[in-house]
Amino acid sequence: MERKTIKAVLEENHLNLNDNAVLLFDKLGLDKSILTKLEDTYGKSDKMSKSKHNTVDPDEMVKKYGADTVRLYTLFAAPPENNFDWTESGIEGAHRFVKRLFYYISENLDLVKNISYSEEDFKNLSQESLNIRKKLHQTIKKVRNDIERFQFNTAIASMMELLNTLYDYKEKNPKVLREVFEKFTLLISPFTPFMADYLWKQLGNKGYTIQQPFPTYDESLLVEKEKEIPVQINGKLRATIKAPVDTSQDEALNIALKDESVKKWTEGKEIVKTIFIQGKILNIVVK
Repeated sequence: MERKTIKAVLEENHLNLNDNAVLLFDKLGLDKSILTKLEDTYGKSDKMSKSKHNTVDPDEMVKKYGADTVRLYTLFAAPPENNFDWTESGIEGAHRFVKRLFYYISENLDLVKNISYSEEDFKNLSQESLNIRKKLHQTIKKVRNDIERFQFNTAIASMMELLNTLYDYKEKNPKVLREVFEKFTLLISPFTPFMADYLWKQLGNKGYTIQQPFPTYDESLLVEKEKEIPVQINGKLRATIKAPVDTSQDEALNIALKDESVKKWTEGKEIVKTIFIQGKILNIVVK
């Protein structure tokens, strides 16, 4: 009897390690990390096709990850006009995002219950809370624009960035969080409608997200009033300062010279030249 290699058997039976063994290992409860090495040696992944018997059962995926995750991953993996390779790591990444958002809002519900807000409440925010509102409204604008262009993957990516920013938010102003939670829930509702409707009601709202107007953004929060400008001394980065976006060279220099890190490299020295690109960089040459 002719002995065949693993690779030959895979090819003859339209199998590949990436799409079939993953499901097998999963069913058997085996460690799947070895598959990457095995695939490199014995068989490369291939496009899903009924003729190759390597399709993913959507019912199985919904049962394992939930309909919202499957929907989100399908929209996130590639633009609608492109093909994509279904990967276990990809859908698990989408599932982590869905769970992180769900848990973040759920764990902070007590902070925002019975809280209402108006624009008046946002007039004297700390810089940290103001930055959160700016990130929220920048995300709203991007998601709206991306959906109009059917660029769902980049819309989802921007919401992932917003969630990462939220996790770093220390102050947790209840009014700011209330705005973020409500608008974030509506933003993601086209992608994860079941979770969005559940969170919408957990926030104390009535009805369904599809009955609500899609979030709009505040133009004033999209306008940068300050820029972070790197400061170089003799060509080496020594500090970063904040200055108005329309600041002049003299104004930028004055701000920089008050910075302790800049003082360290300029005190007792003569400034022989200043190179300034507005909003981009300040280079001070000393001797």
